[in-house]
Amino acid sequence: MTLSAKQTVDVLRAAGEPTRLRILALLDREELAVLELCRVLDQSQPRVSRHLKLLAEAGLVERFPDGAWVFYRLTGAGREHEVIREVLARINPDDPILARDRRKLDDVQAERADAAQAYFAENAAQWDQIRSLYVGEAHVEAEVQRAAGRERVRRLVDLGSGTGRMLTLLGPQSDQALGLDLSQQMLNIARRNVTEAGLSNVELRHGDIFDTRLPEGVADLVVVHQVLHYLGDPAAAVKEAARIVAPDGKLIIVDFAPHKHEFLREQHQHRRLGFSDEEMARWLGEAELPSVHLLALPPTRTDGLTVKIWAAQRAPTALRSAA
Repeated sequence: MTLSAKQTVDVLRAAGEPTRLRILALLDREELAVLELCRVLDQSQPRVSRHLKLLAEAGLVERFPDGAWVFYRLTGAGREHEVIREVLARINPDDPILARDRRKLDDVQAERADAAQAYFAENAAQWDQIRSLYVGEAHVEAEVQRAAGRERVRRLVDLGSGTGRMLTLLGPQSDQALGLDLSQQMLNIARRNVTEAGLSNVELRHGDIFDTRLPEGVADLVVVHQVLHYLGDPAAAVKEAARIVAPDGKLIIVDFAPHKHEFLREQHQHRRLGFSDEEMARWLGEAELPSVHLLALPPTRTDGLTVKIWAAQRAPTALRSAA
């Protein structure tokens, strides 16, 4: 399906204003909250919100509230999306205004990362205890094992491995296991826990969930356990996790359902307050993992959070080729 002449004019008119083009270029890097855009652009919230409204009406960006925050991201599909990608691709990357915006966004991201690292360093030793405040981990772990299945896997990859709990839980049924995390404090604790569990087949590395540097299709089982809500671009992390899933392999994502506990942002560095099934299904579908099994685990305490487990399986090579 192509755009009509009028639709094309509407798209170009919406993008053809300096501030709105800057917003599109920023959202091309990651989804951002309104106040973050205001800070990078050095403009008032009413003005930025007005530009965002026009972009949303033209179908160029998506608006989604998340607790008390409102985030925006580029529309993920459609001809409008293709037109904007083409426009952004043709802009000189050395343009001084866009270069300045990138530097300011880098500053915002650096501050966000510093705050998260400081939090993880301070709380690494009691991380599992903090998690237990929100949901019964024993129940979650039993369901993760059920989702993983009883079959032995050639290679397990745990992205954002934290204290290594998923590695000690699933490592015994893996020939090889690899855990990646950006926090050295977490990796140190994970190494201790893996050693105490008597697992000699586990490797732990300092690594980035957005750029694992692992070959495509390297893992029969990939786990992303309680990581996405810390990230600035969870969709990109899902895409990278899916990339390394082998044919007939599984991707298991564990995270929270949407909630309104703002204190998790304020005190525990959560960036997103949970994820909807529709959002996760779209990300997994775009990553060629459309077969998703969903499980919801309600809290055992009144102030707890519902945990969701999304288990997606990639088709065998023959079926993917036929598709």
